[in-house]
Amino acid sequence: MQLNLTQITIIYYHDESLELLHEVKSFPKNQQGRVVIPELFKKGKSIIAVCEGEIKILNKVGDRILSVGKLA
Repeated sequence: MQLNLTQITIIYYHDESLELLHEVKSFPKNQQGRVVIPELFKKGKSIIAVCEGEIKILNKVGDRILSVGKLA
C-alpha cells in the first residue's frame, strides 16, 4: 500500500473521441513534488489538465450544443 497519495482531477480526451472527460484519482508525488500519472492510465488519452483535489465541473465544451434542426 502506497502512502502520501495526492487526489487529483484529470481532464482529458480519449484518442478515438472528441468528448471531454474527467476522472478523480489518487497518485503519488515524485521527489520534485509532481504527481506521477501511470503510463497505463495515460495510454490512449490526451491529457488537457491536471488539477489538485476533486473538481466539480459545471459545464464543459460542447455540453450546450444544440442540434442544427433546433436552431430555427
